[in-house]
Amino acid sequence: MKKWICTACDHIYDPAAGDADGGIAPGTAFEDLPDDWVCPVCGVGKDMFEEYND
Repeated sequence: MKKWICTACDHIYDPAAGDADGGIAPGTAFEDLPDDWVCPVCGVGKDMFEEYND
């Protein structure tokens, strides 16, 4: 699964890890995150993320 990076704070959403604090289980693809999910670091919406190429 692809990783995604927040363009506001550079937080990387890794689907393999999920977002425990946000109630997102490991293995959840970015596309499957709820529409109201926000960056756990800075609070911006999904529209502020772009694909991360490491």
